[in-house]
Amino acid sequence: MTDALLPAAPQRLEKESDDYFRKGCNPLAQTGRSKLQNQRAVLNQQILKAVRMRTGAENLLKVATNQKVREQVRLELSFVNSDLQMLKEELEGLNISVGVYQGTEEAFAIPLIPLGLKETKEVDFSIVLKDFILEHYSEDSYLYEDDIADLMDLRQACRTPSRDEAGVELLMSYFIQLGFVESRFFPPTHHMGLLFTWYDSLTGVPVSQQNLLLEKASILFNMGALYTQIGTRCNRQTQTGLESAVDAFQRAAGVLNYLKETFTHTPSYDMSPAMLSVLVKMMLAQAQESMFEKVCLPGIQNEFFMLVKVAQEAAKVAEVYRQLHAAMSQEPVKENIPYSWASVAYVKAHHYVALAHYFAATLLIDHQLKPGADVDHQEKCLSQLYDRMPEGMTPLATLKNHGQRMLLGKGHLHRAIGFHEESLREANLCKKLRDIQVLRDVLCAAHQRTQLKYNQHREDDDLLNLVAAPNVLAKPEREAEITSPQFSKVTVTDFFQKLGPLSVFSANKRWTPPRGIHFTVEEGDLGFTLRGNAPVQVHFLDPRCSASLAGTKEGDYIVSIQGIDCKWLTVGEVMKLLKSFGGEHVEMKIVSLLDSTSSMHNKCATYSVGMQKTYSMICLSMDDDDKTDKAKKISKKLSFLSWGTSKNRQKSASTLYLPSVGLARPQTKKKLPTPFSLLNSDSSLY
Repeated sequence: MTDALLPAAPQRLEKESDDYFRKGCNPLAQTGRSKLQNQRAVLNQQILKAVRMRTGAENLLKVATNQKVREQVRLELSFVNSDLQMLKEELEGLNISVGVYQGTEEAFAIPLIPLGLKETKEVDFSIVLKDFILEHYSEDSYLYEDDIADLMDLRQACRTPSRDEAGVELLMSYFIQLGFVESRFFPPTHHMGLLFTWYDSLTGVPVSQQNLLLEKASILFNMGALYTQIGTRCNRQTQTGLESAVDAFQRAAGVLNYLKETFTHTPSYDMSPAMLSVLVKMMLAQAQESMFEKVCLPGIQNEFFMLVKVAQEAAKVAEVYRQLHAAMSQEPVKENIPYSWASVAYVKAHHYVALAHYFAATLLIDHQLKPGADVDHQEKCLSQLYDRMPEGMTPLATLKNHGQRMLLGKGHLHRAIGFHEESLREANLCKKLRDIQVLRDVLCAAHQRTQLKYNQHREDDDLLNLVAAPNVLAKPEREAEITSPQFSKVTVTDFFQKLGPLSVFSANKRWTPPRGIHFTVEEGDLGFTLRGNAPVQVHFLDPRCSASLAGTKEGDYIVSIQGIDCKWLTVGEVMKLLKSFGGEHVEMKIVSLLDSTSSMHNKCATYSVGMQKTYSMICLSMDDDDKTDKAKKISKKLSFLSWGTSKNRQKSASTLYLPSVGLARPQTKKKLPTPFSLLNSDSSLY
């Protein structure tokens, strides 16, 4: 019986007792992972400082004419570049610090690679959102202070998610909430003045953008990174733990693939399509590796058909890592991917192909065709093990001929030894991999086992009669697949649902400020009919009724009646409320939808420190000067709808008071429209 690759010695995980500020958030956890993330944040700041110094030195070198000054600047620039290179190498060391992300059990297995979380700066939503609520929605912004605080608390919690399913749900809930926020406060023709800054997970270079899509993309990246950290910390000595690892890596691949397909023009290189494609391949490769470990966990029995299965499983793992290494070696990914990651892919590709040859050799050398054996089944399995048989050999003849079996088996062992030696050589060349002791132990043990088996059957004339063993075909029982993110499983309530249904009360629609209408219900006759559902519209208005004479128009939306908020009420509920007042005077507040097609200037700016090519400025100008003048006149008349006065109104936002329009909590909860309908249409701008 051959040795199991993964000795079964499961140990129980000690239950962590964490005090959560918010479910899924653990900001005070002093674990190795949290300390590593803190080191990443400090490195990001140091890299930012070094990049700024380098940019300043380069600019000075361009304009300086004095020779002594230019020599001094060149000297300083060389020091800055050296310092920046050391910082990036230190960041690469954090990216390959796989030990702190692994499970707490002592496992004799090659470590898996997790992704580090992207770091960000704090963002203050309060002033900008208050101004927008005041100017666009014509409501008292102080009524939404708690909702804005909840949004900021949720964002802060997402900076320190717990490494479990609750942490993933926390990030997912914030991502969905951003869809609501984008629809309510971020018009497509105007930028709010909020600057979102995120640091590249691989290079530490910061990227700043006023577009909310950078925030959404970064949250998705962290969601995928969190899945990778969950996968690496699973107990790989149990079937349940390995299945959880497979599921986590497949979900990580799904999130990263969704990010690649949805946000196609990301300014941060770690979220570029080329880099995301490589990361998806890496997650699927690690999922396939976990599947192989799951097959080997109970122990690999020295039985013909079992060895055929394990050999083809190992060949599949080697194939996906070979493809991963080829993708990592392509430009421009090669310049930005950590060198140690490419080395790990190269080492694993050679290690697992060596295992495939070892198991193929074992089934040929240790198993002779005995009387009563299922010859047809063995012949079929052996023919499916290779893409081609060596010249002069057939599957049936090889099974029956002891000499051919030995020659072919030793040919497999000879190739396995070569691949083992190549994996050890690459592991010794990479400085980061030399420090991972368990990796060296696994590689050395596999190499010694193969060498021992070859020495047991070695003969003096082996080199003269050596048969070139063919490659083992990859034929796994199960292949790793992308698991798409399921956002519908997370229930999220819009923080700003008091503003009204999102289908009407959104940032891309404009309407008049609420105006009060006083009219009388005469003998149960309102003088108009209603249509629509949440909010209700005035329909078929009698021009002689009191409501019409008071200023009501067809198509107006009813927002409140007698101080009762009606934005979320149905037609039947509004009609019942109106008729309940009988012949009394009724006070109703309504709004009228304005023409939302009026042109506005559109500016989009992205700035990435040290990445000048990502800076873009788009200005859509008016085609007609008359349209410009007309737009200016409209902006003067409709002061509450002016887009460009948010900064000037910061001071007045706390003192200016507008009449309230019944802001009670909605009595009937409605399912809000999903925010993901905006992703496909807006992703091209990102």
